[in-house]
Amino acid sequence: MIFNSKIAASFLVTAGIGLVSLSSFTGNDHPVQTHGQDRWIAPAWADTLKSPYHDEPLTLANGEELFGLYCASCHGESGYGDGAAGGALGQKPANFHDSLVKKQSDGALFWKLSNGNGNMPPFQDVFTAEQRWQLVAYLRKLSATE
Repeated sequence: MIFNSKIAASFLVTAGIGLVSLSSFTGNDHPVQTHGQDRWIAPAWADTLKSPYHDEPLTLANGEELFGLYCASCHGESGYGDGAAGGALGQKPANFHDSLVKKQSDGALFWKLSNGNGNMPPFQDVFTAEQRWQLVAYLRKLSATE
């Protein structure tokens, strides 16, 4: 198993806080107002980040396991932002099938997973860099399905 008790405890704490929307992703350098909410924008340099790992079955399987344990409660099992826990946040979690999310670079998604925003906790100290890249790879696979 790829988790230890420290990671599990960190998850329980962050789950209690709740996760916020990744739906406010854009590729712009400046916030865009939508329905009174600022878009969550990664810095331009994040677009230069590239995964050093190959998209292979184990990468995707590990990403899927992480998503199921840490993300699906807010973002939904299929990534449409319809998870039960996400409904209580006041701002709908990201729909990974949305074109604004799909247009973002892998580096921007990696940066957002690492740094968090609002109720979305930073996962830099919870997951290794490899695990965060596994999640990005899985999000790409998930968003390609309808």
